[in-house]
Amino acid sequence: MSDGVVSGGGARSPTDGADRILTVPNVLTAVRLLCIPIFVGEMARSHRSGWLAAAYLLAALGATDWVDGQLARRLGQVSNLGKVLDPLADRLLLVVAAVTIIVAGAIPVWLAFAAIGREVVVAAGFLIVSAMGGRRMDVSMAGKVATFMLMVALPLFLVGHSHAGWRHVAEGLAWAAMIPALCVGWYAVAAYVPRARTAVAESRAEGKGVRR
Repeated sequence: MSDGVVSGGGARSPTDGADRILTVPNVLTAVRLLCIPIFVGEMARSHRSGWLAAAYLLAALGATDWVDGQLARRLGQVSNLGKVLDPLADRLLLVVAAVTIIVAGAIPVWLAFAAIGREVVVAAGFLIVSAMGGRRMDVSMAGKVATFMLMVALPLFLVGHSHAGWRHVAEGLAWAAMIPALCVGWYAVAAYVPRARTAVAESRAEGKGVRR
């Protein structure tokens, strides 16, 4: 059984339904995107006393990234749209959250820009590979780990600058998550370079083979 062909026993290939749009994971990703303005609005209308609610919302939005990934695999609903929409939602959420938290003064500017810069470089790299005709690359495990750790660190920075009783603990945990996140994240960027070259080279080779 291969290439989406259904066997006599009714088993399905992992590629079956890859072009589906309306799936549970995709709906969760769409909800995550729609909640980003709510997070920004919560930050804008409140000061330190209200940042705790914004921090919890940001943490919940970050958690849905893990949830929709698990659901996609367990329900057999991994889709081409999800492979594009999910990392897009992650990067948009991270950039918006980092910029908003910078404006609030809850995180050092250099630290936030180190995180934002990584997201910008990765997004630009994927666009360049696509423009050069390279095949789409899946997010690496290192990239996923970095994103997860960033989504842990950013809400904790907010809690650390709120009036929460555990704010000092939260700020320490934020630094403990942020520094490894940046190290792993920038390592993932470096690891994408040879993968990008291979993706472009393989696509060009396939193109030449078709023309023959």
